[in-house]
Amino acid sequence: MLPTENRLRRRQDFATAVRRGRRAGRPLLVVHLRDITDPHATGGSAPPARAGFVVSKAVGGAVERNRVKRRLRHLVRERLSELPPGSLVVVRALPGAGAADHASLARDLDAALRRLLGGKGAR
Repeated sequence: MLPTENRLRRRQDFATAVRRGRRAGRPLLVVHLRDITDPHATGGSAPPARAGFVVSKAVGGAVERNRVKRRLRHLVRERLSELPPGSLVVVRALPGAGAADHASLARDLDAALRRLLGGKGAR
């Protein structure tokens, strides 16, 4: 389970990440990353990175969609420390994600994050 402070919940946050963030596509998923940290901010702690998931009916039935969401939540939770503080991440599953195994999803997520983070992080 993803901690409460790391979840994207508001529609506006999803829209910000998708419309204003950078995107990296892979065969099983598309990752949108919006780094909204202010490098000139002083004092205080930076807000945590937050993640949200989009899994459409094209992936499969309700059981399959929920399975994909659980797998993606687990994978992102393990990678939260590698994301910049205050960033917004939206992971959109593509139709092939329903039939993919855990390792394939992890490989695609790592490749997308590596591209978005400029080669650092993401295992």
